[in-house]
Amino acid sequence: MTEFAKRISECSEQASKIPEEKEEDHQNYSVEEEEEYPEEVPETRTVTEVMSTNKRIQRYLIAVEYIGTRFSGSQKQLNCRTVVGVLEEAFHKFIGQPVSISLSSRTDAGVHAASNVCHVDVERISKRKPGEVLPPHDSSVVRRAVNHFLQKSEGDIMVTDVRCVPSDFHARFRAQERTYFYRILSGPEPLSVFEKDRAWHVTEELDLRAMQEACKVLVGCHDFSSFRASGCQANSPIRTLDELHVSEVVSTALFPSINQDSPVLSSIDNSSKLGMPNGGSNVFGIRKKHRSYEVIARARSFLYHQVRLIVGVLKAVGTGELTVSDVERILKAKTVTAASPMAPACGLSLGFVKYDLPEDDQTDAAESLETCPDPLFVSVAKGVLLAVSIVMDNATEETAATEPQSGVRIAGEAIFAKITDSRTSAELEEAIKEEMKLLKKRRKDWQEQRQNCGLRRRKQMNNLCNSQLSV
Repeated sequence: MTEFAKRISECSEQASKIPEEKEEDHQNYSVEEEEEYPEEVPETRTVTEVMSTNKRIQRYLIAVEYIGTRFSGSQKQLNCRTVVGVLEEAFHKFIGQPVSISLSSRTDAGVHAASNVCHVDVERISKRKPGEVLPPHDSSVVRRAVNHFLQKSEGDIMVTDVRCVPSDFHARFRAQERTYFYRILSGPEPLSVFEKDRAWHVTEELDLRAMQEACKVLVGCHDFSSFRASGCQANSPIRTLDELHVSEVVSTALFPSINQDSPVLSSIDNSSKLGMPNGGSNVFGIRKKHRSYEVIARARSFLYHQVRLIVGVLKAVGTGELTVSDVERILKAKTVTAASPMAPACGLSLGFVKYDLPEDDQTDAAESLETCPDPLFVSVAKGVLLAVSIVMDNATEETAATEPQSGVRIAGEAIFAKITDSRTSAELEEAIKEEMKLLKKRRKDWQEQRQNCGLRRRKQMNNLCNSQLSV
């Protein structure tokens, strides 16, 4: 056997001794298919894992809200406007380099979100000195900067919260539960333009109690194959629905329910002014209001289109097309063909994603006092810059090279650069002290040069006078 064959044999023996990875090692990350999108392709190590292991990179947990009407879903797609695509573009403009965003929950086209969550890895590179890595941005800075660029888009998406999290924190796999809301507006009148694409308009009256009884059948751990769209790629249809509830609500103060027990209506004496059906429907310019219903579904994870299929069945129960016993039959059928037509996407909203955040990352109020520059120092620095700008405006190119304005200008520009790169109050204070020392030194040098210049001029004048007198 040759030397090369021996080395190959040794490597094979070492490889056979490596223990295989157990399935239970990933037990905490076994989140299945989520509502509104097929199973996501696993992220490659070259994009996410390598970035997260770099100690110079900070991972941020970001909560966003958006109106899904003008989005073609949440996941990034070619030639389509998506939530991830818009967020990645805003971050690119903010930090000057591309990023990869991972969502906790995927939403379909037309589905809204009051709070969807994602994570992103950011490496802060100095814009003054390319290649120089700076301390990570504070969470509040990230939120304001990204929202600044998002406002230049359609204005239908906004970052609501940002937290610094460990590099191994995953927005999707660490989510403990997700809560979805579905709005139904019942009534024969056309929807207001303010409610269009924000709720499902049902012209029939709904039996609220029957719908509530149907919810009780579906709560708990069941095989939800009958409420699973054909495109679902989840390994198992078994899901635990922790909460499923429907109630009549007042959506906003501007669009109250016609329910007489509404807290909004009880505070108003003359109900006819609101277009009430009893005596107020003939008031010119006041539209008849719809009954507003809200379905709440809460679970750790959902099947593809599970919530919308459930709402479709609840609506059929409310209109009398189905009974509570029919819901039990549909659940036991374990086929999606047994369910009622799926509810439209416009009424669905992702309301909340729950996490068990570490204490240090959950409350960074105390942390921000140490990491953010003190407003006093920022104000002082801005005052210095203002004075510098005034001096610069008054100084000409001729005098700038010989008079102390040049020193002030250089110091002011240096302080401005330090403000940009400083992350803590101590760093900013130290930067200002250093630059002021440099300014004093330059002024002293200039004074010495001026004094020497004066001595030389007086000597030249004396020599000139002496030469003239001798003539």
